[in-house]
Amino acid sequence: MSENEYIEQEESSIDFGQIFAAIKKRKRLYYKVLPIVFVLACVYTLGLPNYYNCEVKLSPELSTKRSATSSLSALASQFGMNLGNSAMGSEALFPTLYPDLMNSTDFKASLFNVPVHKKDSTRMMSYYDYMAKEQKQSWWGAAISAPFKLLGELIGKEDTIDQHKVDPFMLTKEQAKIVKAIDKKVVCDVDKKTMVITINVTDQDPLIAATMADSVQQRLQNFITDYRTKKAKIDLDYNRKLFKEAKARYDKARQLYASFSDANQDIILESVRTKLTDLENEMQLQFNNYNSIAQQLQLAEAKVQEETPAFTTLQSATVPVKKAGPSRAKMVLIFLFLAFLGTTVYILHKENQLKPLLGL
Repeated sequence: MSENEYIEQEESSIDFGQIFAAIKKRKRLYYKVLPIVFVLACVYTLGLPNYYNCEVKLSPELSTKRSATSSLSALASQFGMNLGNSAMGSEALFPTLYPDLMNSTDFKASLFNVPVHKKDSTRMMSYYDYMAKEQKQSWWGAAISAPFKLLGELIGKEDTIDQHKVDPFMLTKEQAKIVKAIDKKVVCDVDKKTMVITINVTDQDPLIAATMADSVQQRLQNFITDYRTKKAKIDLDYNRKLFKEAKARYDKARQLYASFSDANQDIILESVRTKLTDLENEMQLQFNNYNSIAQQLQLAEAKVQEETPAFTTLQSATVPVKKAGPSRAKMVLIFLFLAFLGTTVYILHKENQLKPLLGL
């Protein structure tokens, strides 16, 4: 090793003894900073409202063909291949699109009218009113928003809502604010391998968190069911209309045949027999048509039942017992660690030990 390299190595070496001596020299600074940070961290964390989390898991029914194609697509995606939309088949609303559905403004606005009440109260209110008026804030957030709220009340331009006239196409400022808040509280996720749907709802009240999780689950299931059975229900309604008309024509033909037959029992004229035969043939024709449409109606009803998806609830909504956060102890420890780290950096900088430590 050359002399220059030895000198550079000696200069770049870290003298931990000097570092510890520098820290020990100004250790009283820790006694001042850490208690102050501890108190401030406690004040900050105690001002944060508690929140609870409720999780619902369900698995939608997939046909064998869809499931096999979906599995092939998932396997192909691992090798960088794309099978296109073959996994969807004829179904445009595949489970992986459910989160996008729940993120839509229409779906969130449909939650405004869900009736809820707090765990410690029996007073019913809409979810919109709860989000707009019953949300707890930190003390500094309440202090900041109080003047603006008072100013809005004095001006008299408070944004109100008619619960029965929510227009997702044109939301008011307050409605858009609530939609944005719901976006953070209601989250949907789909496992692309197992297609298990997970609905996660976070709220300051445990009962409302469970209520909304159950409500979101039901609304999502209803929407998917309506979508999957929409075409089959249209066909069913059309077949019911045809069945009603065919039955009316058959009843009319049967009554004409019966009336004509009763009125001409003793008459043996060939024209009467021909007329009676024509009426009988017409009645038989209408009966065959009526019977055929009745079978089509049964098939249409079976088709609706076949297209109606079944959902297996893997985890139902339950009222959470323990809060999900905030974790005040962890937050205080993080604040103390950052304060200790910052104080140490400040001491090393003052004692000219920071540059050697960083290799500068």
